[in-house]
Amino acid sequence: MLAFVKCHFDYDPSHDNLIPCKEAGLSFARADILQIFNQEDLNWWQACHLGGGSAGLIPSQLLEEKRKAFVKKDTELVTAGPLCAGMGGKKKKKMMYLTTKNAEFDRHELRIYEEVAKVPPFKRKTLVLIGAQGVGRRNLKNKLLVWDPQRYATTTPFTSRKPKVDEKDGQMYSFMSRTEMDCDIKGGRFLEHGEYDGNVYGTKINSIHEVVDTGKICILDVNPQALKTLRTAEFLPYVVFIEAPDYEVLKAMNRTAIESGVVTKQMTDSELKRTVDESERIQRAYGHYFDLCIVNDGLESAFRSLRLALERLSSEQQWVPVSWVF
Repeated sequence: MLAFVKCHFDYDPSHDNLIPCKEAGLSFARADILQIFNQEDLNWWQACHLGGGSAGLIPSQLLEEKRKAFVKKDTELVTAGPLCAGMGGKKKKKMMYLTTKNAEFDRHELRIYEEVAKVPPFKRKTLVLIGAQGVGRRNLKNKLLVWDPQRYATTTPFTSRKPKVDEKDGQMYSFMSRTEMDCDIKGGRFLEHGEYDGNVYGTKINSIHEVVDTGKICILDVNPQALKTLRTAEFLPYVVFIEAPDYEVLKAMNRTAIESGVVTKQMTDSELKRTVDESERIQRAYGHYFDLCIVNDGLESAFRSLRLALERLSSEQQWVPVSWVF
């Protein structure tokens, strides 16, 4: 059975000292879809790009894992050269929901290839916006909610703090006791949670389902660690990374936003640099989860790019993880 994979790294055989024959290698870039038609060799698979083209050798999942983890020396990974002789073969806000600092990411399993399947256009259950603090995710989320409230909605966060005089339960926040929240957190009923100013805040998994059950797409503005829970058939997410522009552009955007009254707080130079650096770290650590990357170098242009991408989802075939289908 033929397999299709999405690549999570760039590969150039001319720079690979392990490949038994550089001329037989197949170059590809991150996010390319390849058709794998022979996986019999332990270290080298045979593949081709979609839409035809010559077949070639690519490192197997096992070989690339070894290479990236430095498990063995290069000389131990080299295989003999019969693969070069013929390619025929058989098929084979204070980010209050964060429980750790923004820059601290847990160690992920190495992502090399992901088996995918092509499916007809379908409606995603969730739209997940990922990005560094201060990059404008919340502004984009709010613009989508105002632009099409019949199609998009979001969850109401839960908190253990006491409601203020003018607050009603279920509007800006849903209020719970600290004991109740701790119990639900321990029971795995929260997608994410964190403590701010002595109070716990969090997003309940059930609240996502409640939005989806109304027929709307649930927009989530979450920390990237939540993707390991969300990127499943249960939530069918479309994951968009809001990338920070370079330092000077971000500084000019912040200045313009203050002058126009959109924001009141001027970011310091260290905060601006932290946003740019954190954006790069998130992309390195979680880039294999992203369906789309948008550089927010202007709110209106970023919103337009996001809106167009979402409209395409309803008319174009999509490549999704094979686990969503079978």
